[in-house]
Amino acid sequence: MKNIVITGGGGVLCSVFAKALAEEGTNIILLDLNLEAAERTVLEINEMGGKAKAYKVSVLDKNMLEAVHKQVLEEFGPCDILINGAGGNSPKCTTTKEFFEREDIENEYIKSFFDLDKNGFDFVFNLNVTGTLLPTQVFAVDMIGKQGSTIINISSMNAFTPLTKIPAYSAAKSAVSNFTQWLAVYFAKQGIRVNAIAPGFFVTNQNRALLYDENGNETKRTEKILAATPMGRFGEPEELIGTLKWLADSEKSGFVTGIIVPVDGGFSAYSGV
Repeated sequence: MKNIVITGGGGVLCSVFAKALAEEGTNIILLDLNLEAAERTVLEINEMGGKAKAYKVSVLDKNMLEAVHKQVLEEFGPCDILINGAGGNSPKCTTTKEFFEREDIENEYIKSFFDLDKNGFDFVFNLNVTGTLLPTQVFAVDMIGKQGSTIINISSMNAFTPLTKIPAYSAAKSAVSNFTQWLAVYFAKQGIRVNAIAPGFFVTNQNRALLYDENGNETKRTEKILAATPMGRFGEPEELIGTLKWLADSEKSGFVTGIIVPVDGGFSAYSGV
């Protein structure tokens, strides 16, 4: 029975991943700073006859990760598949407007590029990039020389073309994609495949405020996103499962490594005309 470790396991997308993979008869190990959210997913998995456990950990704290790794080894054994799902953005590194105007500098109500908080930028970049690096350093040790091992990172449409307003998140996800390719080459001789999924637009707890106002109405940003998505809608988390299972299955994707798979309703293919 394979052991699958998922960081950010209490989130909207990763909780769906966890439940889908549990149906394959695997052990699910969820890592999340929000232990309560992860434990809700564990409860659902265990109630449907699967086996899962949640651990509270920050993906930015290597000591915590190593302590949890030791527990996982004792309770489940070595990790076979690692899904780096932890990530996110911060309002501290989000501009108010899409385009800069000179008068924005003197407007205290407008956050321009020049007002972005360095600590906010550092947090977003670290959460997405360092938060992929450290869990991989800790858990990929289990996979060395073991055929069928795989790492799946979560990138984004931002990695293909940066979105307006969120420069740190765009830069970070671009780095995640590049790092995915680097790892794929580095581990190629050890039987460890490394790939990434780049979701298009899905409604999650982190982006909901950008997509809907306080009354639940679509924002202008949502209108623009849907207009630029040929399928004309947001994705459903369950629509990522097919790609996830394919990448996780070494019998079906054993010669696939170093790719970033868009699951985006055609967003990355559409020029707008």
